[in-house]
Amino acid sequence: MSRRQVLAASGTGLLAATTAGPARAAPARTRPDLHGDGTPEQIHLTWGDDPARSVVVSWASPGQAVRPRVRIGQRVIPAEERTYTDGLNGSTVWTYHARVHGLRPGATYGYAVTADNDGSAADPFSATFTTAPEGRAAFRFTSFGDLATPNANWVLSYGQSAYAVGAVESFQPLFHLLNGDLCYADLNPAAQPQVWRDFGNNNQASAANRPWMPVPGNHEIEFGNGPQGFTSYLTRYTLPHNGAPGLEGRWYSFRIGSALFVSLSADDVVYQDAGAFAAGPAALVPAPATGNPPVPPGTSFYVRGYSGGAQTRWLEATLAAARRDASIDWIIAQMHQCACSSSLDGNGSDLGIREEWLPLFDRYEVDLVLCGHDHDYERSFPVRGFDIGAGTDATTGAAVDTRRPRPVTRVDSGVFDTSQGTVHVILGCGGTDANLDAYGLAPSHGLPRAKVFTRPNRPAPTDTPGVYTRPGADALEDATWSARRDTATGYGIAVFDLNPGTEAGGQTSITVTHYHAVGADPVNPATGEPGAPTDDYTMFETFTLIRPRSDGRRWHARQSSAVVL
Repeated sequence: MSRRQVLAASGTGLLAATTAGPARAAPARTRPDLHGDGTPEQIHLTWGDDPARSVVVSWASPGQAVRPRVRIGQRVIPAEERTYTDGLNGSTVWTYHARVHGLRPGATYGYAVTADNDGSAADPFSATFTTAPEGRAAFRFTSFGDLATPNANWVLSYGQSAYAVGAVESFQPLFHLLNGDLCYADLNPAAQPQVWRDFGNNNQASAANRPWMPVPGNHEIEFGNGPQGFTSYLTRYTLPHNGAPGLEGRWYSFRIGSALFVSLSADDVVYQDAGAFAAGPAALVPAPATGNPPVPPGTSFYVRGYSGGAQTRWLEATLAAARRDASIDWIIAQMHQCACSSSLDGNGSDLGIREEWLPLFDRYEVDLVLCGHDHDYERSFPVRGFDIGAGTDATTGAAVDTRRPRPVTRVDSGVFDTSQGTVHVILGCGGTDANLDAYGLAPSHGLPRAKVFTRPNRPAPTDTPGVYTRPGADALEDATWSARRDTATGYGIAVFDLNPGTEAGGQTSITVTHYHAVGADPVNPATGEPGAPTDDYTMFETFTLIRPRSDGRRWHARQSSAVVL
């Protein structure tokens, strides 16, 4: 079958994905509610601390579940209940998490999810998953960010979100990386839990079959929901431990075969203020039952520095340990915000990431960085070190130090040795409704131009009384690091196929293919004509990353270097 036929046959089209609950038709309820409605929905998998031997099955239910559990063969695994009351509309959310241990590497398991007051108990939800391989083995993963929901009632939601989930299933990856800004509930403050519910029920068509590994983005920061606004996110996901008391779930790592995946919370280091925001003119008034005070106009939820440096210390220790381990070849970082983006109508790049984390990526030879945030596709050349004095103030033209990442080559050969430089890929192309100008800023010196945040863009009053805005990026630079952008559409999915190689000290590779959904944009960026959601994902580009295997190479830490222009 063609890819379009595969997507259509998967049963995850727009109508199926917008229906609450399991993708298959639910049987008639056969049991009375014992304590509310405990019927499982929003079912999704994440890896446990050892993906070869453990997964976590998570779900929600409309009401409190009685004896929530997962069954695998003869094993019954009780689920932990985790709940919260939304800080804006006062709704209570019930979630459940079953940690499944003792599994075999590279094995496929069937499982069922139920509770005593499951309305589908006579035929409970069931699916399968496959554990990670052990040792050097080939595997596939996929990635995008900025998904949202197919429900057009919510701000930034769009029908392409349903087809994006179907696209994941069409490629049958071992797991999927979801690079932040999951559902945009914070932009729908009166209905945050319902937006999350629509998001979870849409994703279930794939996330119940394979782990979807998320990172928090700026739109996971919600008023009234915890010290960093992450309560909704943290309640719904159980993620590998990071060993940081009070900060679990915000960042983590996991290993698959010869690759280490490092998932980061970039809101901790970025300058851009992009969390929850009350623009005005009226205050944001929570439901009386919450007991929370009104949020005045001009208030933003800015969390830069929330870990007190703990995340960066953890990151360096994690990267150093990985490069000392001769069984780990690849290090792949996942975050939401970008160090290398030249989007015009998007956010751009952030100096905070360049200052805090790019020196570590250089020192420990991080191979690949996957981001979202800007709703398009862009790939960098391999970069290492930085140029000093490459930026200018966006208003005055004065010199600004943006620490511009320096490409180690500007020859787009299609094959890149990531032991020599890190490749950055922007994948904010999941399914959210945001049509960006794909052509970018007017070129300078024959190069694309990029915006860069070098200081916080805190809310400022507008000419309208009581209404506030947050300025865009404050600096510009020639994007010498930009290799390829998709100017045809903002929607797509990246597929990664890892080949571990066959000989100690030999070469290992990752083949990356980006598929895009041309015509899916609400407005076609090339013609200005209306578009519509589509299941037709076609290849945009493919390239290959290579590096020497670590079992035949003595590794030495590198230092970031600067060049003054």
